[in-house]
Amino acid sequence: MTLLSQAQQEKLLEISRDLRKIREEKSIRIEEVAIKTNIRLAFLKALDAGYFEELPEPIYIQGFIRRYADILGLDGSAIANSFNVNASSSPESPKDVNLKHEDTTVDKKPKIRIPLFVPYIVLIGVACTGLIYILNPKLIAESSASKKGSSSTQVEQVSPSSQESPSSDQTVADTPAPITTASPLLPEITNNSNLKITLELQGESWLQVKADGKTEFVGNLSKGERRTWVAQKELTVRSGNAGAVLVAVDNQPAQPLGGQGEVKQVTYSAENNSEQSTVNSQ
Repeated sequence: MTLLSQAQQEKLLEISRDLRKIREEKSIRIEEVAIKTNIRLAFLKALDAGYFEELPEPIYIQGFIRRYADILGLDGSAIANSFNVNASSSPESPKDVNLKHEDTTVDKKPKIRIPLFVPYIVLIGVACTGLIYILNPKLIAESSASKKGSSSTQVEQVSPSSQESPSSDQTVADTPAPITTASPLLPEITNNSNLKITLELQGESWLQVKADGKTEFVGNLSKGERRTWVAQKELTVRSGNAGAVLVAVDNQPAQPLGGQGEVKQVTYSAENNSEQSTVNSQ
């Protein structure tokens, strides 16, 4: 299904009405147009009836218009160029509007400012404390002596005060267990194998390639061209002429993506290197 912008739909509706009117005036059947232009009859009927959601990508619609107009004796290139294949920018979503509103509310929050004299007061206090200890070494000596005294009392409390020889049972019970150091955990070995596909063109085709949900390529490739893409999880290939595309997954034998003139989308997964889902646009 093709999603067109409002401007594209209006222009395409105007062009389709003009082409149908001229074709009917010249008493040319739509089946004759399909045979002479090599365009599917279903696409031509959808174009005449205004069922644009059944048409392929805009780049193919532009080609249909050019060939259709040429058969009717019109300037197909000029009429086709009047249809813009690039979709217009979509309006702002409510989510974007809410984000902008949140940004403005955050900016309006009052900022806490610390007066400049506060850091100076803190620095002066620290400097005065250091000067007191430097100029009066007695305080330093008393503080170190108090620390030594507290450590010695702790050692006396830990040392045994009983002179009785312990029994064999007590010796075994009181013997401290050997200290074992835990070895550092080794990093978990994960399988970082990637999914790789190679596309080789047997004819001209429009292609769209997505790696892990990110679009890596959109455009037309000619016969003989060869491209390779790599992904961590999955790769999705969409072609406007699936019969002209040979696909090799992880150096396996190449196979056609689909039939000649078929619009097809295939998703390959890195878990089993196989096809997950296929969507055909007729």
